[in-house]
Amino acid sequence: MLAPAVLVAGWLIAGALQPASYSPMHQTISALAGQSGTDRWVMTAALLLVGTCQIATGAGLTAVRMPARILLILTGLSTLGIAATPEPAGGPTSRHLAFAVSCVVTTAVWPVLVAARARARSWILSAYGCATVTVLFAALSCWLLLAARDDSGDLGMVERLTSAAQGLFPLVVALALRQTAGDAGNRDNASNSVPDTDKQSR
Repeated sequence: MLAPAVLVAGWLIAGALQPASYSPMHQTISALAGQSGTDRWVMTAALLLVGTCQIATGAGLTAVRMPARILLILTGLSTLGIAATPEPAGGPTSRHLAFAVSCVVTTAVWPVLVAARARARSWILSAYGCATVTVLFAALSCWLLLAARDDSGDLGMVERLTSAAQGLFPLVVALALRQTAGDAGNRDNASNSVPDTDKQSR
């Protein structure tokens, strides 16, 4: 669950190492790890760690359905692909763009697959909750696409906002699942203690 913290720390540290001409509002995270970036190893290492965390989370999040886990692993692989195909000074390559688009799409679709089939005790795990998050992520992805097409837009800011929001959701899901499991355990303990109390009263 270190992925969102590592991602934000990566772009903050790498951004601080760039020349004054670099604008985090207008330029992308990929530029920090690109061939023209200063100390690009910082952002590259952050992306590698983020991708590894996403893969590990997808493998270990056994409380959600298998399609959701597979999609999160694919997100991690796409993130590793972004790190492995640094952006040249002249602009992103087709492979780099493919990995970036794949990462955005898989993280946007992921909440739908997380939704519990049965009635969930946590709203965020319910079908309505996951659908709401998916709509939000889809809106952010469309905003990102429009910003990428507008050379004068705030692409860097939109990309960072979208990445942070989408990166936080697996953590939210894990915390909700832990809370649900804890509540279930407390109910089981309470129900198991009732017969003992009855025996003592007799």
